Amino acid sequence: MLLSLGTRPRLAFVGLGWIGRARMKALAEEGLAEIVTLTDPDASAVAAALDLAPDARPAATLREALDEAPDGVVIATPSALHAAETIQALSAGCAVFCQKPLGRSAAEVREVVAAAEAADRLLGVDLSYRLTAAMQAIRPLVANGDLGRIYAVDLTFHNAYGPDKPWFYDRALSGGGCVPDLGVHLVDLALWSLGWPEIEAVEAHLLAGGRPARPDEVEDYAVATLRTASGCVIRLACSWKLQAGRDAVIEARFHGTEGGAALANIGGSFHDFAAHRHRGTRAEPLAAPPDDWGGRALLDWTHRLAAGGRFDPEARHLVILHEVLDRIHAAGTRMPGTG
Repeated sequence: MLLSLGTRPRLAFVGLGWIGRARMKALAEEGLAEIVTLTDPDASAVAAALDLAPDARPAATLREALDEAPDGVVIATPSALHAAETIQALSAGCAVFCQKPLGRSAAEVREVVAAAEAADRLLGVDLSYRLTAAMQAIRPLVANGDLGRIYAVDLTFHNAYGPDKPWFYDRALSGGGCVPDLGVHLVDLALWSLGWPEIEAVEAHLLAGGRPARPDEVEDYAVATLRTASGCVIRLACSWKLQAGRDAVIEARFHGTEGGAALANIGGSFHDFAAHRHRGTRAEPLAAPPDDWGGRALLDWTHRLAAGGRFDPEARHLVILHEVLDRIHAAGTRMPGTG
């Protein structure tokens, strides 16, 4: 059932680890929704979430949470569960906001988007870097042609740490390593900013422990080159546990015939970003911290849910994004003993 305009959505939160609770905190502070039920197998995570939403009712399973008839479900469970849980919630008539990646493959994502369209329900994914002040300043320059023709994009996301959950390192459960974990954000920024161009060619190298990754392994270092049909070259480098001399290196640099623009993290931070426009040797500031962007994608989804919550055709681009990630994995993984 679609909401009446102005109604505060009733939400279920499924998955209450640090990212789920962080998103819940941002939502609770804004008061945009009523959090009605909480689900996680870890009782301590549920207890911590109840501090943020004391009126919510714990539920043992997603099925039990759906019995509360929420308007929307916020999913922050392990990646292997994302597609099935999202489809289950959509089939129950709920809108869904899911952590990335939406699925372990483009095939899974295609099924999810089809389910959202069939149910006519709003589907959102936490591709939150889009809503940083830095990227909000850069994208119009790219989309409006202020930088001329974009002929190259350089994307970097190196993390000096690795995930702390074992499932991240199981290809069957995660769908891959640093590419779907980190690279997904930056590939999304490039394709979204460029208007979802056709990708004509993909080359990639995936490493695990400093050697070529086997098909059954997750990559901890990846480099990929994408070429669009118009000739723009997109270069991606991402990694876990890189000895980079700081916590993280996160950058998205757009190079055009009439200028450039760049997003870059500050001092190794995972949260603080600056944006600059480049004219020759000059760099003009576009955005700088502080910028509390972490919960912004969920807040945007909640506003749209309160405004009706119907299927947004933009969700079809999620399939394109994951098709590109699949092509990176296909191009970069080789069998042992092959060239």
